[in-house]
Amino acid sequence: MLLLSVLLLMSQAKGAHLECGIRPIFEGGPRYSRIIEGMEAEVGEFPWLVSIQARNEHFCGGTIINEWWIVTAAHCLFNEELVPTDLSVVLGTGNLQSPSLDIKGVSSIIIHKDFKKPSMDNDIALLLLNSRITFSGLKEPICMPRKASPATWRECWVAGWGQTKTDDRNSMKTDLMKVPMILMDWEKCSKLFPKLTKNMLCAGYENESYDACQRRASRLHHRV
Repeated sequence: MLLLSVLLLMSQAKGAHLECGIRPIFEGGPRYSRIIEGMEAEVGEFPWLVSIQARNEHFCGGTIINEWWIVTAAHCLFNEELVPTDLSVVLGTGNLQSPSLDIKGVSSIIIHKDFKKPSMDNDIALLLLNSRITFSGLKEPICMPRKASPATWRECWVAGWGQTKTDDRNSMKTDLMKVPMILMDWEKCSKLFPKLTKNMLCAGYENESYDACQRRASRLHHRV
């Protein structure tokens, strides 16, 4: 099943959009709109980020990797009652209350065969969309590293939609939020978190009010 999934992913990618990681609308620069425990993302800053929804309610984030595929966390989809037709993917916006949303259906869910929920090891999954993404300045694929070298990575952003305060449902943000993180030494981090596996990264921030693990928050790490 895994081999079939990889072959399908490769076949769908042939003749695909050749550029990745580009942000034609986002101009960069220190234009942050700082809010409590995070920052609002600028328009077009994370054009590969999508909202995964069930019954029109956001519950997890995902990332565009090509015209057909979204990568996300396996724990978001690890539910026997969840079927592809329950899901929709919202693309090209940082505001989930925008009057004009680009919404795609899902035709297939593929969860890593070795995903282990108690430890969250191999926490990765793929969604196959039911129609092709038309790329624009607000919808672009992220670059996938040809060879992962986490030992050389230093900084990243955690971005997504979710609660900005622990156990406060009223703090749920419909605007895309971002938090800067520093990647920490794996060996040191594993002493603090014994369940950490070699398939995981460890990231933190000196301001402890910044966090990416609030209940119902769904965020993805994007390396700088």
